[in-house]
Amino acid sequence: MDVPISGHCEPHFERVREAFTANFAERGEVGAAVCIQVHGQTVVDLVGGWADEARTRPWTHETIVDFYSVGKAIVATLALQAIDQGLVGLDDPIASIWPEFAAHGKDRATIRHALCHQAGVPAIREPLTNDDLFDWDRMLAALAATEPWFTPGTRHVYHTNTYGHLVGGIVQHATGTGPGQRLRSICEPLGTDVWFGVPTTEQHRCADVIWAADSTTHESEDMVVSGYFNPPGYSSHGVVNSPEWRAAQVPSTNGHGSANGIARFYAAIIDGRLLSADLLAEATRPQSSGQCPVLGEDVTFGLGFVPTSERRPLGPNPRAFGHFGTGGALGFGDPDAGISFGYVMNHVIPRWQSTRNRALIDALY
Repeated sequence: MDVPISGHCEPHFERVREAFTANFAERGEVGAAVCIQVHGQTVVDLVGGWADEARTRPWTHETIVDFYSVGKAIVATLALQAIDQGLVGLDDPIASIWPEFAAHGKDRATIRHALCHQAGVPAIREPLTNDDLFDWDRMLAALAATEPWFTPGTRHVYHTNTYGHLVGGIVQHATGTGPGQRLRSICEPLGTDVWFGVPTTEQHRCADVIWAADSTTHESEDMVVSGYFNPPGYSSHGVVNSPEWRAAQVPSTNGHGSANGIARFYAAIIDGRLLSADLLAEATRPQSSGQCPVLGEDVTFGLGFVPTSERRPLGPNPRAFGHFGTGGALGFGDPDAGISFGYVMNHVIPRWQSTRNRALIDALY
């Protein structure tokens, strides 16, 4: 079956089109989109393949899909905006705006700790159900009541799924508005197709996520296993294509959007429309480095963003920053080159970097 590919690609970026096409022919892509802006001008905006496993629904520019941890940088941007607006300080205790979070000695955990995975709550201790997962207030309460797994600020552990409720809770308590509504208030003026909580009227645009066989194993430790599977659907397993999951707010894991939407969002970051220059510089520099028991490797975190690194390079320029998502989805900005980049897909390989996103980045530069 021929793979439908359409969209715009400037002649100077023809190698990106070639890499995108090869992803389908050679690297197992099912449905995907890539969008690249340079100094605010769209030079690549391609879509291809299929929005469903049966390959009956072509992927279009209107298609949106779950982009997993790409959303961590987006919800962090909402929290950073609250800092820019003076609603809370980067080194203020979380409990200064969210008093319930002080439970079990978390009173010294700061906004900075939360943003760089040092807050001590990479998992929730109370056993939860998927009914709880779809209840935003219930999840915030359970997270706030959790005894920390380590003293906040003493180490980092990737907050795989709790990050969205932790940082989203900070957004809500600082601004009075939940992350889904807050995001829409930003994205609508920008024309940015990115969502935390897809309304029923928009869900017909969602691509189905197709999970490749997962041969990975998770460390047999309560903290790690609970971080993935408490509630059972926290990582999206078994619920990812359901209306309940798409409508819920799980900003670390279930943000939905288009490649164009992600590229536009990063363009607004690097040109100063969303964050001040000083705070962006702070957010994109290394804040915490070292071994992470969840990711099983040495990693470096900024404040919601992951700086470019030798292991996961975002092009050749040292100030590039962004965030990958499970399966290879990616959003990043390169202020030195004026580049903003968005890539989404629905065939999920359980890792961040993939041959597909690597080929697109290499072709771009």
